[in-house]
Amino acid sequence: MARYASLMGKRVLVHYRAGEITLPATARLVADSGRSIFLEEHYVLRGRVQTFRWEIPYSCVLRLEESVGAVAPAKEHDPETPMSADSAADVRMMPFRNPAEQT
Repeated sequence: MARYASLMGKRVLVHYRAGEITLPATARLVADSGRSIFLEEHYVLRGRVQTFRWEIPYSCVLRLEESVGAVAPAKEHDPETPMSADSAADVRMMPFRNPAEQT
């Protein structure tokens, strides 16, 4: 029996366990096998629409809820276009601290 059949086709927010860490994911729930859920996300890369799909077993799902926020489409990146000054981050080199020096 599929647990999440009522959310099929909707955009969902999932928090799941991957090893020893927990990860969030927001994507469209496209299938529920009764043992795993399947998420799908579409994006544009170099002018072509790509699809990313992944499977999350029930045993790894910590929380799943319908996503209520509107999704703004990502801007397409063109490597030929130079970066504008507004989008360039002010990156400064910071020295590493030695944890042994912290007393």
